[in-house]
Amino acid sequence: MTSSDAEGNRWSDLGRPPLNAASLRRALVREGGLWTSLDVVASTGSTNSDLVGRAGELPEGAVLVAEEQSAGRGRLDRQWSAPARSGLFFSVLLKPAEVPVERWGWLPLLTGVAVATGLSRAAGVDTALKWPNDLLVTVGGAERKAGGILAERAGGAVDGGGGVVVGVGLNVTLREDELPVPTAGSLGLAGAVSTDRDPLLRAVLRALEQWYGDWRAAGGDPGASRLQETYAAGCATLGRTVRAELPGDRSITGEAVAVDGDGRLVLATEDGVQQPVGAGDIVHLRGAG
Repeated sequence: MTSSDAEGNRWSDLGRPPLNAASLRRALVREGGLWTSLDVVASTGSTNSDLVGRAGELPEGAVLVAEEQSAGRGRLDRQWSAPARSGLFFSVLLKPAEVPVERWGWLPLLTGVAVATGLSRAAGVDTALKWPNDLLVTVGGAERKAGGILAERAGGAVDGGGGVVVGVGLNVTLREDELPVPTAGSLGLAGAVSTDRDPLLRAVLRALEQWYGDWRAAGGDPGASRLQETYAAGCATLGRTVRAELPGDRSITGEAVAVDGDGRLVLATEDGVQQPVGAGDIVHLRGAG
């Protein structure tokens, strides 16, 4: 086998076997459940872009998984990539018609809670949430970013086929020499008891189905569905001094004291003002006290 053959062979890295699409569908796609389809592709630019483009023709609950993304996107259109089969890269289509649109901003936070819940069960890794959409693990006593979440509106009104596409990118077996930046991490580096991506994906999607169902049944109320308190309990940002880098080259520094009913991060500044932040980059400066 030539080196070029090895690079194109899905079995070329035996430590990173391909996902079993048929097995995943049998486990997750069922009558009356949230997930209505599940497709695994070898490579694509962005699973989010693919689902956003097809949101009008697909029913709620479509899941698209890629073994590799060549143009994966984070917030603020940041690009990122990872070796094939080294992580979980997937997007889901949600159409919460009975939830007021102003509460849809909770969906990326809800997804963070679901991912953390699923990974705790299946990987034995404590995953913390950095507001609004980063997934953190501990490697060698230091917090590192192992993944992120991106939610995008898709289509028009819900009854016209629109909704929200939520994408998740999670480093699973990324090795130290493969990290894009020193502050990145992976489940493997964090000491996961399992890095088998099939059960990890099943656990995350089942947790997402449960949390989404509870939130939707509560009309999107983050209090009644216990989403707000659960997110706060797992949020590594709360209690810390942070800098919020806002649009327009503005920034606010203060202690992160709460996540409010709209999913915004509330900062207590030195002048005694409590300032809600709805968008922007958050930099963890130091722990409380």
